[in-house]
Amino acid sequence: MEPTTILQASNGALEAAVNNTWILTVSFLIFFMHAGFAMLEAGQVRSKNVANQLTKNLLTWAVGVMVFFLIGAAASNVLSGQPLADGAPFLDTGGEFSQYIGWLYGAVFAMTAATIVSGAVAGRARLRAYVAYTFLLAAVIYPMVLAMTWTGQGTESGGIVQVVTDFLGLGENGNGVAFADFAGGMVVHGLGGIAGLTAAWMLGARMDRYDSDGKVNVIPGHSMTFAVLGTLMLAFGWYGFNVGTASALTPDGAFNGAVLGQVAMTTTVAMAMGAVGAAAVSMLKNSKVDTLYVANGMLAGLVGITAIPDASTWGGAILVGFIAGAQLPIVFEFVQKRLKIDDVCAVFPVHGSAGVFGALMYPFVAVEAWRGGIDTTFMIEGFVGQLVGVSLIAAWTVTATAVIWYLFKITGQARVSEDHEREGLDISEHGVETYPEFGDPNVATDGGVKSYDLRPDGGSGIEMVTAIVRPDKLGQVKQSLAEVEAPSLTVTNVSGRGSQPPKTGQWRGEEYTVDLHQKVKIECVVSDIPAEEVVEAIAEAAGTGEPGDGKVFIMPVEDALKIRTGERGPTAV
Repeated sequence: MEPTTILQASNGALEAAVNNTWILTVSFLIFFMHAGFAMLEAGQVRSKNVANQLTKNLLTWAVGVMVFFLIGAAASNVLSGQPLADGAPFLDTGGEFSQYIGWLYGAVFAMTAATIVSGAVAGRARLRAYVAYTFLLAAVIYPMVLAMTWTGQGTESGGIVQVVTDFLGLGENGNGVAFADFAGGMVVHGLGGIAGLTAAWMLGARMDRYDSDGKVNVIPGHSMTFAVLGTLMLAFGWYGFNVGTASALTPDGAFNGAVLGQVAMTTTVAMAMGAVGAAAVSMLKNSKVDTLYVANGMLAGLVGITAIPDASTWGGAILVGFIAGAQLPIVFEFVQKRLKIDDVCAVFPVHGSAGVFGALMYPFVAVEAWRGGIDTTFMIEGFVGQLVGVSLIAAWTVTATAVIWYLFKITGQARVSEDHEREGLDISEHGVETYPEFGDPNVATDGGVKSYDLRPDGGSGIEMVTAIVRPDKLGQVKQSLAEVEAPSLTVTNVSGRGSQPPKTGQWRGEEYTVDLHQKVKIECVVSDIPAEEVVEAIAEAAGTGEPGDGKVFIMPVEDALKIRTGERGPTAV
């Protein structure tokens, strides 16, 4: 018997195959956002904490997805009174395997909410505390939010929110739903941003973030490149959030191409206007366009539209995106200067306040509000319904997160010791260095040269040549020294100041001055090689003609001892 071809398949089977394949595809896109979060957060922390941040992102997925599989998915249905196969946000298209696909689709949403928190508590949270919180978020906190909102009718209904709005006599907010959140602007991103702010508040600020008088000290991240790369990776994956949700087939096999196109358009223009809004406010505040604000503003614009991309007019999407980006510098400054909360990666203004704003804007920018004139009833009832949903999510998230981190705090498990924080979490929590430039001598991190086995037979004396040079010139200096047969050297990372003028930097609009410049100190002891040749080799390799090239010092060495053989004098060098 010939196998059945796709053309011979029933319409129902074909629809299920297409739908399940698409849901898996967009789930993979959303999963890819974890790579974006990893790069974005790693770029915004100091180099001594990069490995810790990457590890937290890996464990967020690994631990969180298993917890959601074993506990969270069922909990969301139990809390909402729904059977497993029917519980939102699953898209059950029939059959046990389709339920697994629906579970994965729900899991990538849940893990996005979880990983947002890691950026707020960077640089001082114990790994065990963060992983434990991820466990509880995936098992209880996020499932409860699902029970409040995404139950019964997919992503546009609200269990507890529905009960409250019915009690208030509002019916359904003018458009047949109690709380509109199309793809998780509040349910996922708002939750994550509020949870991150609460955890950072309970944990306390990083050491040296604030002076005794409350003045804010700027602590720049180590890589703007990583931060921007992570932003663009997140923006790419975001289409899985919004457009992916829009293009799923309904249970009856219908496909709404108009909604698909609308969501793609509103998502894109809000993303663009978020970057423009943040850039504009940054320019007004500091007379400069801050790169990190532009990147974060792009994400804030995406967060702002995520609750309403299917409902918003194109003009509404432009407005929401611009304001979501514009509020970012203002809210971040308020959080760090007025609330004194050290939100390292600005997760609240990017995900929290932008998510709240986007959800509340639903009745004012929705197509239904302007069809045939201004529908004030729709706007009023819609706003109250959205406000109820936002308030319930925020209250539950703050309460649950504060209790959990308070328990960590009173048991001494919330944050690392002062010594470990100074040393960096990469070493204290993981025993690794993300950038081991001066680690294992067998690791050639700067294009080093081959080793020479030089054993001088003697000489007229011993001299030490010490050079302070630019770090980027180290490789050329090593090569030059090898060419004059003086490859033995000691290299140390140092910082200092001389004739090179100080530099002024900017991190999220805050200026800071650097007058201790990063250099490397090279020490080369010679006996049978003229010290002048070594000096000339270093000067030629390290010079650029600009202030800050460094200096070379020549000093006599009274004696030397070779530990292995006990030899003294020039033969020991």
